[in-house]
Amino acid sequence: QVQLVESGGGLVQAGGSLRLSCATSGDIFKNAAMGWYRQAPGKQRELVAEISPGGTMKYADSVKGRFTISGDKAKNTVYLQMNSLKPEDTAVYYCAASFVLYKYWGQGTQVTVSS
Repeated sequence: QVQLVESGGGLVQAGGSLRLSCATSGDIFKNAAMGWYRQAPGKQRELVAEISPGGTMKYADSVKGRFTISGDKAKNTVYLQMNSLKPEDTAVYYCAASFVLYKYWGQGTQVTVSS
């Protein structure tokens, strides 16, 4: 059974920073595209950032220059460093491990940015 264990969400003031972590197994970390998605109330889930097994990263336009995705092979963990947070970043953030035919999801962690 695939497990994606997220941590690091919370409440922060606008302009602040948070770092999200997602730990998984070695097989998943090596072979999947690891990403972070978010879903705000009343909105669709959207991709925030993703890193491929080869290390290629992509970001949503709304977070470019503020968020950084990275991976630690020794810990089988992917991180999302979020700086200069804005109230519109408020959402439940989900870690995902993507393969060609399917995607695994974490349980989600709440990020709330106050103005």
